Amino acid sequence: MYMRLSALTATALLLAACGQPEPAPTTTAPPPAGANSYMVFFDLNSSTLTPQAQTTLGQAASTYKTAGGNAGVSVVGHADRSGPDAYNMALSLRRANAAKDALVRGGVPATAIAVTARGESQPLVPTADGVVEPQNRRDEIVIGKAVARDDLAYCKAMSASFRQYLGRQEPRGEVAQAMDQCDKGNAAEAIPVLEKALTDARIPLPARM
Repeated sequence: MYMRLSALTATALLLAACGQPEPAPTTTAPPPAGANSYMVFFDLNSSTLTPQAQTTLGQAASTYKTAGGNAGVSVVGHADRSGPDAYNMALSLRRANAAKDALVRGGVPATAIAVTARGESQPLVPTADGVVEPQNRRDEIVIGKAVARDDLAYCKAMSASFRQYLGRQEPRGEVAQAMDQCDKGNAAEAIPVLEKALTDARIPLPARM
């Protein structure tokens, strides 16, 4: 009789466990690789910083300030695989720029921040195409060595990358104008245009760190 009751009890517990809903995916960042690494997450199809993300970026800005003037900041934007490739690349760039803007508001010089978009190419959680995954909608922020290139050198490096991509074709429109500005030594307005052009073409941005 005791053995029958134990078996019935175990069966009841197993059925109850099967009826429990699957836990929702967590959006809590895993422990950073180092004290100067941070990660922030975004809502679906959004580049708006959440309150938690703003708090984390405030901490990152404080870390930059304690590191002194020789530090540089890398911001890499990512997306999950729930949308088209090109759209996710642009979305990840908007997310990276949102973090950059918050860092600048927190006192980090814009010239110390390198922004890169990775789209859906480097998921934190590997998924099939079309799958919504909260942990893949993120920015990764690393505070490390100083920026190695000044704006003009960075601008010219992007121009060279895009010319290589075009081959024998001539650049057109605002991209051609941006390249011309780089050649003339005017990097400030050209950099955002060239960053977008390279990102849209899925060409890796030159390293600035």
